[in-house]
Amino acid sequence: MHGYHDPVLARFDLRGVDGDLATILARPVDADDEATPSARRIIAEVRAGGDAALRTLTERFDGCRLDDLFVAASDVAGALDKVEPSVRVALEFARDQILAYHESQRGAPALHERSGVRIRELLVPVERAGLYVPGGRAAYPSTVLMTAIPALVAGVGEVALCVPPDPDGSVPVPTLAAAALVGVGEVYRVGGAQAIAALAYGTETIRPVDVIAGPGNAYVTAAKREVSGVVGIDALAGPSEVVVVADEASRAEFVAIDLLAQAEHGPGGAAVVVSWSEALLDAVDEELGRMVTGAPRRADIEATLTQGGRSVLVNSPIEAIEVANAIAPEHLELLVAGAEDLVPFVRNAGAVFCGPWAPAAVGDYVAGVNHVLPTARTARFASALRVDDFVKHIHVVSLDEEDLRRVSPHVAVLAEAEGLDAHRQSVTLRGEG
Repeated sequence: MHGYHDPVLARFDLRGVDGDLATILARPVDADDEATPSARRIIAEVRAGGDAALRTLTERFDGCRLDDLFVAASDVAGALDKVEPSVRVALEFARDQILAYHESQRGAPALHERSGVRIRELLVPVERAGLYVPGGRAAYPSTVLMTAIPALVAGVGEVALCVPPDPDGSVPVPTLAAAALVGVGEVYRVGGAQAIAALAYGTETIRPVDVIAGPGNAYVTAAKREVSGVVGIDALAGPSEVVVVADEASRAEFVAIDLLAQAEHGPGGAAVVVSWSEALLDAVDEELGRMVTGAPRRADIEATLTQGGRSVLVNSPIEAIEVANAIAPEHLELLVAGAEDLVPFVRNAGAVFCGPWAPAAVGDYVAGVNHVLPTARTARFASALRVDDFVKHIHVVSLDEEDLRRVSPHVAVLAEAEGLDAHRQSVTLRGEG
């Protein structure tokens, strides 16, 4: 270990190991098991108590007493003048990058015709979207851009933003500046599961929405799961995760800092390096030990690495991708020679970053892709936040009389097979005229 007696990452040697990789690599279960019942209790409080419950819960969890849940429009607009000029320039660059990528997702409605049946789609945005942007440990103006821009590109008419307040009841200026930059003026100083409940069911101040999008901690994620079906949700985007696949030529300091970059979001996430080079894994562990010591967010990093830090030794690049697919991480970095050659083997990941010069941090801010990504193995079936998450696809079907005569015998036979006589008659009656 080159001077470090206690490894920073738990080591897994999977060479020659058979069995379910997801089970072998599972992270320890902890107090987050309480998140779902706690979220249910909070949601029930908000549904019963409305604004008063939000004020009580905000004082309980955020340590501040609120007179007004709504952030004044003048405070939002004025934040652009208060934020550091360099921050404003960076936000504008990020906005333009994110906007350009998400505008590319707006496709033309599908048109289809077969056997005389003409089908088209109406792409209709939801009327009202609720966005959640985390707070507490840090300010996340980038998440304002990532959630608001696809909603606005989709054509959503009303966008409401919830942000946990600081102890003095304020919302961080950079977060408000990002809201002003994209034209979101409806901002509420409410966080946690109680914000999700307010967006889903409404209170005296916050009107209910149709879709809720945005990442959060285990309690926010549990609350989104609970209200899913009452409203649409994007995905279950919880604590941050990264898997880095590295080889013997990878620079250990690159691997280590990329693990720390996601670990510094705080506990509950995952930071995993996978390699077929034991020497590289040792070097990464040594770099981590050095970097963690001087990290400004050391406590959050250590909490993440203790629970979700892994160092995985495998036989080959393909086995490394198999491990990544089993973990199904939010971010997958391929810091190896021939990274593009491994991409076709990736099945489960929120986003993939290829080569040593494409760290996940670029995707977090300015690549243009969305950083609201599926976590906790939901990348097996879920995707990054997209314009489509704010759009409904409504099928429109058209036939003329001759077309109906052509297809009605098939409808009648199937309806009769299912014992639905009125279905059969709805086509046969039209053919009797």
